[in-house]
Amino acid sequence: MKLAYWMYAGPAHIGTLRVASSFKNVHAIMHAPLGDDYFNVMRSMLERERDFTPVTASIVDRHVLARGSQEKVVENIMRKDQQEKPDLILLTPTCTSSILQEDLQNFVERATSNTHSDILLADVNHYRVNEFQAADRTLEQIIAFYLEKKFETQKTEKPSANILGIFTLGFHHQHDCREIFRVLKDLDIEINQIIPEGSLVTNLKNITKAWFNIVPYREIGLMAAVFLEKKYNIPYIAQTPMGLVQTASWIRQICNVVNDSLREFAQDHLHLREVEAEAENNKKKYEKYIDQQTRFVSQAAWFSRSIDCQNLTGKKALVFGDATHSAAMTKILVREMGINVCCAGTYCQQDADWFREQVQGFCEQVLITEDHTQVGNLIAKLEPAAIFGTQMERHVGKRLDIPCGVISAPIHIQNFPLSYRPFLGYEGTNQIADLVYNSFTLGMEDHLLEIFGGHDVKTVITKNLSTDQDLIWSSSAQTELQKIPGFVRNRIKRNTEKFARSQKIQEITVEIMYAAKEAAETAS
Repeated sequence: MKLAYWMYAGPAHIGTLRVASSFKNVHAIMHAPLGDDYFNVMRSMLERERDFTPVTASIVDRHVLARGSQEKVVENIMRKDQQEKPDLILLTPTCTSSILQEDLQNFVERATSNTHSDILLADVNHYRVNEFQAADRTLEQIIAFYLEKKFETQKTEKPSANILGIFTLGFHHQHDCREIFRVLKDLDIEINQIIPEGSLVTNLKNITKAWFNIVPYREIGLMAAVFLEKKYNIPYIAQTPMGLVQTASWIRQICNVVNDSLREFAQDHLHLREVEAEAENNKKKYEKYIDQQTRFVSQAAWFSRSIDCQNLTGKKALVFGDATHSAAMTKILVREMGINVCCAGTYCQQDADWFREQVQGFCEQVLITEDHTQVGNLIAKLEPAAIFGTQMERHVGKRLDIPCGVISAPIHIQNFPLSYRPFLGYEGTNQIADLVYNSFTLGMEDHLLEIFGGHDVKTVITKNLSTDQDLIWSSSAQTELQKIPGFVRNRIKRNTEKFARSQKIQEITVEIMYAAKEAAETAS
């Protein structure tokens, strides 16, 4: 076991709590030691919630270790049932409770006989899965639990969809949901339910009324969608509508699903002929919508042909994040903006095969890892002109003086904007185009800022991620280095240091700088 001071995906109980706190009138009880209850503070701060986070920690302390947890856990369940009167109380185990090997299912059965709320134990192996996998499994478990009680067999009269996987602390989830809602409304498709964000578990019985399910992010919602298709014959669309090409493909998939459902509902051959005519009209309507949105709502298509975007053609970028956003961003950069992706990667190791398939042919190298140091060292080695990743890559970029656009969780409070900033749909294409363009540092930008006394007049930072500072720059060498234009200065500094290390030189002087320059010219 090693101490991890940075994790891309949190522990399993965080994923379970994110799902539970996304539903309305659901309360989660976490069986954990003091200190594991930081989720409440994190959610209240990042989401800027006006209400208290509906999570209670049943603390594992020395008394619990001596006498066992049963009485305390059952007492907490009953107390919250009386105080909050929730529809569902979700008991969430943690690694600590798993170590104690306590029978939490027995606690749930005992509490059920004395409460009015439904009680459910999260069915998650906290040693084997991470935050996303636990959230995905918990959502499926809750949906299955309520559909076993009751479900509607009648479909809605007009085409309708459920949106699965919009939940608290997601990367721009609320904004993406609004954009998906807008697109579906334009296509005359009703929203049956948005799950789990803001929905009631008592309304889950209506989930089967929808014609199809939409899963915007494969990290959460996919297991539930597969379950609903297998048991209740509800088709799903798991493509992410991110970027112009994928958004158009997503709309065409919706068209196909709607038309297939119309044919399925046709009662006889006469109705079938009418349905085929309606299906053909739907195709024309959807294609017209794609054309209108691409030309007049999204500015990304026009921008990609402008001289500003053409200045980015051939520039090198590195992409890293969750599987959904990293794969989509890689395709957008290469296919829609002409940018070279030197490496595309994800920390979602459970989706490694899917990710490799998605980015095949779009990047020079694929990286699947949960080790942030490996990502940082690769960035330092490849020297991309820009990074598109998580907040961790943003910190690495700051140390290396490489601009970074944040495209994926894990994220900071600055990635929970109050203004409308979706990443999905046609409005999302505008946000992404702005992010990409503003993330690259243009060649003359730093130089002009330096000439006119801009903010980029600063001491050179090192390009080495290691804490081993084994080289000394003489004062004359530092002065000479400051004379070099800012947009190439750090590259020259790093090449000089690399040359000095290869020659086992401890102090870098002006003479060493020129020797390094000659060596680089000879090598090229």
